Amino acid sequence: MKDWDDMRIFLSVARAESLSGAAKVLRVDPATVSRRIARLEAEADAVLFVKSPQGYVPTEAGARLIAHAEAAERAMEAAREDLQGRAEGLTGTIRLGAPDGCATYLLPVVTARIVRANPGLDIQVVALPRVFNLSRREADMAIGVSRPTAGRLRIQKIADYTLSLAASHDYLRDCPPIRTRADLREHPIVGYIPDMIFDSELDYLAEAGLSHVDFASNSVPVQIAWLRAGAGVGVIHDFALPDAPGLDRVLPEDFRLTRAFWLIRHADDARVARLNRFAEALTEEMRAEIAERARA
Repeated sequence: MKDWDDMRIFLSVARAESLSGAAKVLRVDPATVSRRIARLEAEADAVLFVKSPQGYVPTEAGARLIAHAEAAERAMEAAREDLQGRAEGLTGTIRLGAPDGCATYLLPVVTARIVRANPGLDIQVVALPRVFNLSRREADMAIGVSRPTAGRLRIQKIADYTLSLAASHDYLRDCPPIRTRADLREHPIVGYIPDMIFDSELDYLAEAGLSHVDFASNSVPVQIAWLRAGAGVGVIHDFALPDAPGLDRVLPEDFRLTRAFWLIRHADDARVARLNRFAEALTEEMRAEIAERARA
């Protein structure tokens, strides 16, 4: 185990749970990954992975090695940053996972400002309607809509945000008036696919007393596109309204939800100064952007 590159390949296989997945991340061919893992196992005199229907699963020895490999990874990252120095600003690549509503309507503006201040920084935003697995390094950090209660994580509240009922101006002009929540039952409803709601914080319609969804998608931009097309009434993030012309709030005095965004990181990353600095900038910029859009 003299070669850090072998350890890097080992970590990639453990996280991707496949040779091909690791090869794609590392930009090498799977045969190379297989040879390097075999060499590492020979040096360690231990089997590090077993192949299962779910993919490559670390053995007990492999699981023990993961902790040491991740410690080496953090040390290499800290050394790189120390050599480059803080004066250059943030550099390298940071991958950020986020729900698609946040990723579509907040992060493009926020991350563009951060990169303008740090030209050497590359940001990757992975927008998926699900919870990210930071242990598998699907992302360097993630934004969530609820606070995790398990796992070795570092969690920080970013900011509260609000959501409202909305529909297109044309729809509201041509359809029966909505004066109370009870009137909503006479209108087509836009919302999430019920069995694809990955977090209870996203079950907005239940709080409006609604259970049936006429136009359902697991994508926030799709839901907003339906609302703008006059499909019906749905719940929209207030911070998305400036990017959705033609939509009006419905029952603004009676219905308003408050949720929060949380920044979620692996606990061990607290010692990586570069990620700490990015997390600080991201939190500051997101708070400012949400506040600015609330005033729009």
